[in-house]
Amino acid sequence: MSRSSPCLWTPLPQGAASPCDRYKHACCSHQGAVFVLGGRSTALCLRDFWSYSVVRNQWTQLPCKGEVAPEELEEHSMVAHEGFLYVFGGTLDCAYTRWKCPLWVFDIGKHKWVHWQGKKSVSQIPTNRKSHSAVVIGSSMFVYGGYVDMRGSSQDFWRLDFDSMCWSLLGGSQQAPGGPGPGPRHGHCAVAHRETMYLYGGLRGLREQRDFWSWNSGSRAWSCLKTMSGPSRLVGHTAVAYRDGLLLYGGGQSLNAPLNSLWRYSFLSQSWQRLAPLPASTDPPPRIHHCCLGLGPSYQPPTMDDSTTTTTTTTTTGGSLHPRLEIKARPFKNKCFPSPLSYLGTTAEGAIELQTFERTENGVSEGPAVVVGEGKKNCLTFENRAFSNRWSCEEVDEEEGEGEDLVDMMEDSIVQNHPDLLLLLGGKPLGQQATMAVWQMTLTDP
Repeated sequence: MSRSSPCLWTPLPQGAASPCDRYKHACCSHQGAVFVLGGRSTALCLRDFWSYSVVRNQWTQLPCKGEVAPEELEEHSMVAHEGFLYVFGGTLDCAYTRWKCPLWVFDIGKHKWVHWQGKKSVSQIPTNRKSHSAVVIGSSMFVYGGYVDMRGSSQDFWRLDFDSMCWSLLGGSQQAPGGPGPGPRHGHCAVAHRETMYLYGGLRGLREQRDFWSWNSGSRAWSCLKTMSGPSRLVGHTAVAYRDGLLLYGGGQSLNAPLNSLWRYSFLSQSWQRLAPLPASTDPPPRIHHCCLGLGPSYQPPTMDDSTTTTTTTTTTGGSLHPRLEIKARPFKNKCFPSPLSYLGTTAEGAIELQTFERTENGVSEGPAVVVGEGKKNCLTFENRAFSNRWSCEEVDEEEGEGEDLVDMMEDSIVQNHPDLLLLLGGKPLGQQATMAVWQMTLTDP
């Protein structure tokens, strides 16, 4: 068993212009922005769509009306790929047949829902389902299981090719329930790492499971991963890929008994490790049917080109960046040592402090945060309660039309060098506040 990695949990209070608290919703991230769609409030199924900028600590409501936009959804899936969001399943009725597929596509750049078009001659199209899983491997989305009305738990395994927008069935109800693979399943979680999908727990019929499976897209073969310890039987939990492993949070054996345990699985050692909060950390809330997503380099696919996360950019389409931006843009660094955190209202031993850097002739060295003095003003403030540092730059002459461009460039630089952060959004039980409950977690990994 590897050395324990304690974690720091912090609630992030939200402003009035925020989505209401919910569960059974769908979330995903794209280039530093977080997207939240649908779900259930106390008594209603929701049809709202939001984006959250972690840099600006600001929510924006996006359009979700029109014939190509989704209706009220719950227990659906949403993934991002090359500037588009793909939403599948979660409708409340059985209106969808094999001739019509519950798939919606959102163009992030244009902020609008668009028609998806596949080959009309293809007869194999998945029907509506809930509590399934969806992951992206390469240029495809893989959807497993789910609860299908009148049929119950499904073991259908579908692939959507993003290039052709065509569906193909990789495995389905024609297989024997005891055959290779997880079998009929809903309420489980799945993540993708390199060319492999990992699937844990869920409901098989009416019984919660704690089995752990992997599926390799090259060999197209399932393998059952057996470990001596790990999470209990779970439904309504979430998982995200983290470095050479995954993080699994929450869930439970029933809707009335959610858990707040955080587990880490290593693909290298093939072992589970339960992660404990720091002594001064706020205890994370028990949650079921919530969403978790990771931001920062450790949550990015390992195949990503490292050049996309360099700390200083010198050229763009159209020439060099503004020289002030090249000087002021600094990467973040997670560093673990005792330090007072004013936003926690106490001195948290072993807390996470984010330090800034300054560029020297010999490279990058640690330096104090930028202080805004007389004759200067903030052109971007990174003051989310998850982080206590301010990002500032020299005053820009607005009449030259450079101010907004510099703000956008600075925000892009911060996104590229974002510290590792796990966000927990919503889930049941609903919070006492009307706005969505949001928590952040940082690991103390070196």
